[in-house]
Order: sequence, then structure tokens, then C-alpha cells
Amino acid sequence: MSKENFKEVETIIGPTVKVEGDFKADGNVIIEGQISGTFKTKKGLRVGEGALIKATIEAENAWVGGQVEGNLIIKNHLELSSNARVKGDIEAQILTMETGAQINGTVKMGENADNVKIIEE
Repeated sequence: MSKENFKEVETIIGPTVKVEGDFKADGNVIIEGQISGTFKTKKGLRVGEGALIKATIEAENAWVGGQVEGNLIIKNHLELSSNARVKGDIEAQILTMETGAQINGTVKMGENADNVKIIEE
């Protein structure tokens, strides 16, 4: 899921919006504002470059361009842009990172997390 391919958005949390508590969605969600608590969606999540999330996140796919303080549990593909800052553990089948993205936590990928190979392009 790339930033450009994000279609059929169900919910947009704008840059001036702050959400506290448990957030659940069935469709694609864009976050440009702030969330604290827990966040779950059955589909995709896009975290904008100005967003701040202090929550445990669960989603099918995710693109992160902002700041996340909490664990990311992504069933399929997680993409981190060059501006992404993650303080927490990550679980995903596939992880794509642009140069400049930062992670402070552990990363588990696929079923064989101990056998992950780093491929430089």
C-alpha cells in the first residue's frame, strides 16, 4: 500500500483533530491529527507526515509518514516514509523503509523473524 494508491477512504482524522480512547474501523483510515489509546482497522491505515499517534495500532496494511509511539501490528505490508518515526515494536509480514525512517524498538517479520535478510538496493 503506497501513499498514492490509498483509495476508498472511510474515515479521515484531520490535522486539527485529537482522538482519545479506543478507535475501531472497518475501512481505510487516514490520520493527519493526533490519536492516543488503541487503534484498529480491518483495512488500510495512512499516517500523515504531521500526525502524532500514541497508541497500539492494528491494521491490514499501513503507510506511516508521521510519528508513532506504540506498537504496530500489521497483518501484511508496512511502509515507512523517510519522515517516519516509530518508538515501539513492529510486527509485519513485509516492511519497506525509505532512507531516513527511524525505528526505536524490535521488528518481527513473517513466520521466520530470526532469518530476516537485509537487501540493499
